[in-house]
Amino acid sequence: MGKDILEEAKRLFVHELKSRRSEEGEAELMEGDVLISRPLSPREALGDPGRDDLPVLRGKEVLMQAVFRGCYGQAFTSAAGSFKGTLGDVLDLPLEGGFERAVLISTMNATLRYHGLIEGTVHCKDDGPKRCGQCLAEWIKGQEADKFGLIGMQPALLEAMVAAAGPERVMVSDLDLAGSVSCGVAVLDGMNCTEIFERCQIILITGSALANGTMDGLMECARRHKNRTIFFGTTISGPAYLLKLERWCPSST
Repeated sequence: MGKDILEEAKRLFVHELKSRRSEEGEAELMEGDVLISRPLSPREALGDPGRDDLPVLRGKEVLMQAVFRGCYGQAFTSAAGSFKGTLGDVLDLPLEGGFERAVLISTMNATLRYHGLIEGTVHCKDDGPKRCGQCLAEWIKGQEADKFGLIGMQPALLEAMVAAAGPERVMVSDLDLAGSVSCGVAVLDGMNCTEIFERCQIILITGSALANGTMDGLMECARRHKNRTIFFGTTISGPAYLLKLERWCPSST
């Protein structure tokens, strides 16, 4: 997939757009619509999930939302900001910072949603995280693996994994919570996930890894150790379609 997976996703996204030249003029597609991308408030993003330990509620991330022709696409990032411009303007953005990367990803998600190619681009609200965890617990019970990994702390998912498999069969890493213990599982350093890839056969990875630029190293580890990797969340919805990645997000809309 190359050095930067997001660059490859962008290339495939542009190819998808160009394939629609027969449906509408390229200039109209690239320049005719104003796209707005902005961070949502925690309540806009999650409603009332009944818990206060989710990353957005802790102020560690914001949920960027892009709107393209009435369709919504979202992406988590730690670099908040607002953007207004055309689809062509988005494609001209450099991908060096988290904000620009999140604008591109959320735009991909909104645009591919508009064209009917993907669904599940809007984060679940209220009891959605709880329902997602329940689905994951049932799914894990049917999987054959000695250990399960979670890269990127999502408390509802970690609780479900521990409930289904037991804390001794779950490993988790996070950029901000390294060194702590959650659900009886020691949180490893999110910048060094080698042990998870060495010991876990199935690994769930946050889609935020694409926005923060850590996904490339994670995918290299997965290829080296032949792990089954599953990306979770709304962030990865469009890129997962473009890159043919396995994705888990049962409660998104």
